[in-house]
Amino acid sequence: MPMSGNLQEAGTLGAELPETFEARAVPRITVQAFCDTPEVCTALEQAATDRRMGRAHVKVHTGGINAAGEFYQSAPTPNLVVIESRLPAPELLAGLDRLAEVCDAGTKVMVIGHSNDVRFYRDLLKRGVSEYLVAPADAMQVIASISSIYHDENAGKLGQSYAFIGAKGGVGSSTIAHNVAWTMARTFGADIVLGDMDLAFGTAGLNFNLDPAQGMAEAVFGADRLDEVLLDRLLAKCGDHLSLLSAPATLDRSYDLEDTAFDRVLDLVQGSVPSVVLDVPHVWTAWARKTLLSVDQVVVTAIPDLANLRNAKNLVDLLKQGRPNDAPPRLVLNQVGVPKRPEIKPQDFAAALHLELTAVIPFDPALFGAAANNGEMIAENHGKSELHTHFLEIAQLITGRKELKRARKGGFSLNSLVGRFSTKSKK
Repeated sequence: MPMSGNLQEAGTLGAELPETFEARAVPRITVQAFCDTPEVCTALEQAATDRRMGRAHVKVHTGGINAAGEFYQSAPTPNLVVIESRLPAPELLAGLDRLAEVCDAGTKVMVIGHSNDVRFYRDLLKRGVSEYLVAPADAMQVIASISSIYHDENAGKLGQSYAFIGAKGGVGSSTIAHNVAWTMARTFGADIVLGDMDLAFGTAGLNFNLDPAQGMAEAVFGADRLDEVLLDRLLAKCGDHLSLLSAPATLDRSYDLEDTAFDRVLDLVQGSVPSVVLDVPHVWTAWARKTLLSVDQVVVTAIPDLANLRNAKNLVDLLKQGRPNDAPPRLVLNQVGVPKRPEIKPQDFAAALHLELTAVIPFDPALFGAAANNGEMIAENHGKSELHTHFLEIAQLITGRKELKRARKGGFSLNSLVGRFSTKSKK
């Protein structure tokens, strides 16, 4: 069978994608790679663990194109075959011709070669190779190339997802998530969906003074029949551009959910709006962990005390390890300046986590309490408050509409405290 697909026109023989191309989530496909060098093999293995490849099933083999040809003599070909080869152009092209004879219909082929030759590139085009990269290739180049093969230019771009979680219960992560979502909708004029994932105790409905009959629970438990029409019925309008998937906040059932419980809901929502804000409760379950590892950005909210520092460090370490190709999480310090409460200085708190501060929100119980009791956002209750400026800055930073100013370094280091946590964890 001939190999299908169109090789993307790029300035350097397909070696680089355009700078404006963004690596998107790869669909549920099977990928088998046959590598010729340890470097490319490592890049493919790293790509396979990236969140954008979470839906794909990837296997990496060695042996290059000859091994691929032999393997598929007796095995069906996957959706995508990735071939890396150091062979001279004539031998590699001959190997591709032999591979085409054993490829099933619809199989796509991506080649990673070591030749930067125009004639070779055109020969690959004639054979229907879907993508060509010039080695060395890193993990993100591999992901972006696979993404470009399966990206439909006529399909809408998936919306960006932002997860807000507290380092400890009661730090105000939900309040910040709700205010940021409201600010994004009002300021940017783009459609936003706010998803309350705390099915038992969620407060989004209260904070927006809404009591919808249905919401997130119906979407999760009815995922097998969920489609765009039903999703639209479950959304509660909070304004011209903001919609809410509210939590039932009832205890009539338990919420022991699988790690894939929210997948269908989030896929549909991201396909319908530019931005999704997720209010993730302070729990540690399979689905909460998966959500944090799969979203585009994570915002960790903490108050400046020792327990929050420990928990924030654990979260940040996990996210950095599980999301190696993504920016580190954002850090928001809330309830700063409580009278008579000993506090860690914000700059010291951030320095201990090796993060920059995204926002430092002062303690203002009267303003926050009035807004919560009235079912309003901070800007609705006190539009010119400095607090609303913080929410606006968070919204601008996570959406990339404003650069973060580098914070000044504090004079006090908490490395000794972080060391204590590491020592305890080893015992």
